[in-house]
Amino acid sequence: MQDEFDADSSAEVANNNTLYKIAREAMTLYVQIYLELSKQTSGFANIQADQIVIFEQKLIILSGLDSSLDPTEASPQEVVQEFFRMQAVPFDVESAITKGVYIQLRNRVENLLNELYANTKGLEEFDANYIQSNSYMLPILQRLANITSKAALKKQIGNVSDNVISQPAAKKLAEILNKRKPGQAMTRQQILQSIEPTLEGIVRDLVGRVLLENIVAKALDDANVPYKLESEYNYLEGVVYNFRTDFVIPDEKLPKAFIEVRKSSSRHASLYAKDKMFSAINWKGKNKELLAVLVVDGEWTSETLKVMTRVFDYVVPLNRSPDVAAAISEYLQGDRSKLKWQVHFSITAAN
Repeated sequence: MQDEFDADSSAEVANNNTLYKIAREAMTLYVQIYLELSKQTSGFANIQADQIVIFEQKLIILSGLDSSLDPTEASPQEVVQEFFRMQAVPFDVESAITKGVYIQLRNRVENLLNELYANTKGLEEFDANYIQSNSYMLPILQRLANITSKAALKKQIGNVSDNVISQPAAKKLAEILNKRKPGQAMTRQQILQSIEPTLEGIVRDLVGRVLLENIVAKALDDANVPYKLESEYNYLEGVVYNFRTDFVIPDEKLPKAFIEVRKSSSRHASLYAKDKMFSAINWKGKNKELLAVLVVDGEWTSETLKVMTRVFDYVVPLNRSPDVAAAISEYLQGDRSKLKWQVHFSITAAN
């Protein structure tokens, strides 16, 4: 019987360098291809067959639509027809980009598992020296040992990572694996399936950390707009409180614009809208010439988006990031027409 893993621990288990690095590189690649496609097609408004020639381009389009067409078999013309046929289906940017990431991660896991089968006599004999010398195998070995979290791993064999496993820790892990003999207890398909929560944890983490902000950052870079990321400064001063925004342009000392990037579901849209609107009022109230930009993705309701346009100068979908980057560039060069709202807001002590 296949072992059950605690799904809540998947993000913790996913904290490994081998697969994380592969996923990050793949996501960076697909973000770049996505942005180039978005630019060539005017935000996917006008797709031509000669713009989607390579596999990655076709995969992005079909995955964003959740189409059943196989990108390895479909011609560029068929992809264009499919896009036209499914125009009313919302294009999911996250799915468009992460599908390729999952493909590369699963290919890597397959290769690692093949190597492991060959060096452990079908996952039945584990040598401590092999484990120590091949620490990059740790994500799979941890699953085979039925160790469900990073905390449990540390408790059972010590402080290890897929960069280094000590000899004592390797011996403990080898003992667990030799006792379990996972090659007899689990089929290859069950092993691959058990690793899926790890892959999902990695991709979820990268979506939050990399995907959305990378798309906006690439658009700003292409437009030669200077900026600081949230991690690169202390705070942006506001009327009520000082806090950091996702992007401050050009910096927090003389801010001219800020960008908030938010993915939402329809269930959380109203809550997120209130939070973002207050942040915009807080910062615009303190900085009178501050351009406020909200870049959105996901299932926002029409009403919440309309409400936020009464505070934010721009509320745009993720695939139109290049357009708003161009508008910010023009504002920095003196085009005052880009500023739509000024907030006059102050708090003073009572007499």
